[in-house]
Amino acid sequence: MLLAGMYAEGETSVTEPAPTRDHTERMLSGFSYPVKQQGSKVTITANGYLKATDIDVPSDISSAAFFLVGASIAPGSDLLLKHVGINPTRTGVIDILRLMGANIEVLNKRIVGGEPVADLHVVYSPLKGIDIPEELVPLAIDEFPVLFVAAAVAEGQTRLSGAEELRVKESDRIQVMADGLQVLGVDAQPTADGMIIQGGSIGGGVVTSHGDHRIAMSFSIAGLRANAPITILDCANVNTSFPEFKNLVKCLGLDLVCDDCKDAGGRATKGSVAEES
Repeated sequence: MLLAGMYAEGETSVTEPAPTRDHTERMLSGFSYPVKQQGSKVTITANGYLKATDIDVPSDISSAAFFLVGASIAPGSDLLLKHVGINPTRTGVIDILRLMGANIEVLNKRIVGGEPVADLHVVYSPLKGIDIPEELVPLAIDEFPVLFVAAAVAEGQTRLSGAEELRVKESDRIQVMADGLQVLGVDAQPTADGMIIQGGSIGGGVVTSHGDHRIAMSFSIAGLRANAPITILDCANVNTSFPEFKNLVKCLGLDLVCDDCKDAGGRATKGSVAEES
C-alpha cells in the first residue's frame, strides 16, 4: 500500500490494528523518501523522490533464530552471530529466550541502511519454562516452531496463547509441531491458539515437516539434544529457503545426513539428525 501510495494522488495513510514489521517504512527513509509516522498510522505523499543509496542487507533474524536456540540448548556452546538485523518488530525471539534464561548478548549495535543491526553472542545456559507474554507473540510469530524445541528441553512448563495465526502459515504449525514433539516423547498439548509444553528430554523418531521449511529446520535443531536419531520427512524446500542451513548446522556439532533420493530413507548415527527429502 505504501509503495502504491508513491504513485497515487495526494496522501496515502495506513493504520495498523496491531504492530507489524516496518521494513518498508525504513527502506523508504533509507532512500530519503518522506514518511510520516504517528502512532499506528503511517502516511506517505505522492510525487516524492527516491535518492540512490548503498544497500547493506543484514542477516535475517528469523534464520538466526535456529542458531540462537541451538546454542542456547546445546551444552558447551559459545556462538557469535555477526551483522544480524534487530528490527524491534522482529526481536521477540531474543526477548522470549532471555525470559527462559538464555544467555544472549546484543553487541556492537549500529544502524545500517535505516535498520538496526548488531552482533549476537550466545552461550549455553539451562532454560526454564515460562508463560510467553502475548505482547511478544507478533514479534516472534515465525520463530515459534524452534521456540517450541527450546521449551521441550526447558525445566518446567511453557505455555503459549494468542498465536492462532500459526495455524494458517505454510502448515498448521501448532498441530504439526505438537504431533512431531509427541512422536519424540515430549509432552506437548496443542490448544486453539497455542501450545502447552512440559519440558524434559527429547527422544528419537520419525517426524514429518509437511513441506514447511521452518518445521524441518526446527526438528533438525532438536537433534542437538535428542537422545536418539531423528528422521525428518518432506523437507526438500529447506534447500530453497535456506540453502546454507545444512552446512551451518554442522558448525554447531550437528551430524546432519541428507538423502535427496525420494525412495531412500534418511540415515543417521546416534545423536544426529537425518533429513529426508
